[in-house]
Amino acid sequence: MRVIFAGTPEFARVALQRLLDAGFTLPLVLTQPDRPAGRGMKLQASPVKQCALDHGIAVAQPRSLRLDGKYPDDAAAAREALLAAQADVMVVAAYGLILPQWVLDLPPHGCLNIHASLLPRWRGAAPIHRAIEAGDAETGVTIMQMDAGLDTGAMLLMERIAIAPVDTTALLHDRLATLGGRLIVEALELLACGGLNPTPQPAEGVTYAHKIEKAESAIDWSLPAATISQRIRAFDPFPGASTEVGSETIKIWSCEIDSKQSFTDKRYGHILSMNETGITVACGDGTLRLTTLQRAGGKRLPAADFLRGFDLAPGTVLGPAPSTTAVPTSP
Repeated sequence: MRVIFAGTPEFARVALQRLLDAGFTLPLVLTQPDRPAGRGMKLQASPVKQCALDHGIAVAQPRSLRLDGKYPDDAAAAREALLAAQADVMVVAAYGLILPQWVLDLPPHGCLNIHASLLPRWRGAAPIHRAIEAGDAETGVTIMQMDAGLDTGAMLLMERIAIAPVDTTALLHDRLATLGGRLIVEALELLACGGLNPTPQPAEGVTYAHKIEKAESAIDWSLPAATISQRIRAFDPFPGASTEVGSETIKIWSCEIDSKQSFTDKRYGHILSMNETGITVACGDGTLRLTTLQRAGGKRLPAADFLRGFDLAPGTVLGPAPSTTAVPTSP
């Protein structure tokens, strides 16, 4: 079976490598254009592009696939490359470009998407982050037949995994990437023998995983300790949960729920105590012990090491004035 692959980040690279290891023929890979990255802001190839080049696979990097859009020449060149590939199916994983209908219709078996959630829950750009942020007990991977909607196509395969209480987005990402690579190989093997049975997504339980914005990183200490803990884990590695200490912004990378005590006197954000195990902070409901912190330009440090280089005292108030923030919750 000839497979075109479209993807960009590490999540997609894992799937691409799994397809190569399984012996599928990949005549063409689509990925996002090179982006500036690092301190020198030099152009850097995506993980998928690097993998494709390492295996001698042709790579196309259109800025758009819309023939009537802003970059029609890019789209036209991509169309020629797609036609020349003569593929049976396209596999898509975190590609980053919308596929117009002509792309969806081009391969005889259409386009299959590797989506890191249990659809229809967490359609959209950031399903791993949002599942942790919402406190979901489980997530998984859905292999989906793509259509013109946003992650609305029929489900082909699905597998669930538990979300551990200590899971960050980084940890859960790696497990889901491995699962996605395995499931797409299974899906293509079933497709080859006519064994895939599409199932429409249910109308109930639809939620949307909106893109993560840097502005979400600021911790609102008026929220319950459990909610803040979920956000700290969800925003690791990006954008990192942060709080203000005077004029300085620090990032919080790990914590523990210290108690379920409520503070009717609105002391949320106040440091209650500190020791070698962490910095205990009052929240809107309960307290958190901050265990890994980072100053701007510094390294992630255990609380004990952080306190040796940063002057804090009980009574210090963290963060700006609190505001009410809407938080996604599990049904």
